[in-house]
Amino acid sequence: MQSGSKILAGVLVAVSLLAGCQSVPKDQRDPRDPFESVNRSIYKFNDAVDRAVMRPTARAYRTVVPQFVRNSVGNFFSNINDVRVVLNNTLQGKFTTAYADFGRIMINSTLGIVGLFDIASEAGIEKHNEDFGQTLGWYGMNDGPYIMLPLFGPSTVRDTLGFGVDYLTDPITYVDPSSAQNAMSGTRFVQRRADLLDASNVLKTTLDPYQFMRDAYLQRRRNLVYDGNPPPDKDDAPLKPDSVPLPKEPMQ
Repeated sequence: MQSGSKILAGVLVAVSLLAGCQSVPKDQRDPRDPFESVNRSIYKFNDAVDRAVMRPTARAYRTVVPQFVRNSVGNFFSNINDVRVVLNNTLQGKFTTAYADFGRIMINSTLGIVGLFDIASEAGIEKHNEDFGQTLGWYGMNDGPYIMLPLFGPSTVRDTLGFGVDYLTDPITYVDPSSAQNAMSGTRFVQRRADLLDASNVLKTTLDPYQFMRDAYLQRRRNLVYDGNPPPDKDDAPLKPDSVPLPKEPMQ
């Protein structure tokens, strides 16, 4: 525990030092991101850690481990996550969907050999994505300010509150001994990072990777809360026809 506290303290110190290095003018701030100056500093810290440790590890994993094995690893952790999906769909009153998710777990845990093979999807049973942050949103809780968490990445106040419940409802949390739990958590993290390698390459092509990540995250979370059918944003004013700039070149 002491070593973990020292690491966390070191992260907070590094972030606090970076926070004073950059400020965003008030007239350029996004109202969804009132802590943008600090968030950008944390983003730089996370990116530095990712470049030094996470990305090389994920690349090595993808190079050494065959594709079919990586697919099975991803399926295994996806099957575990379906336990949390069932719970949150139930909390949201989506009982039919929760029943289908439970069926996915039963099929993949048995015919799919503890989830190594996604037999349920092949059988046409749709996979869903639910967590407690989405459940809070379903009950009407707003996103709150956008925040960039050290090491964990983009979030909002609402989603950060949901992390605690997500942790408690994650079956891996209860794996014993702790060495096995840590091994499973580490493998899952490397698998997820390997899956995002191509997406991180897209960030390199953007003028402002921080803004791109923020906007993509907020849009995705909004779509998830409303199951892909979000209502019109009240802050989005309709554009007048003469206010829409014409493209200089045809769109491709």
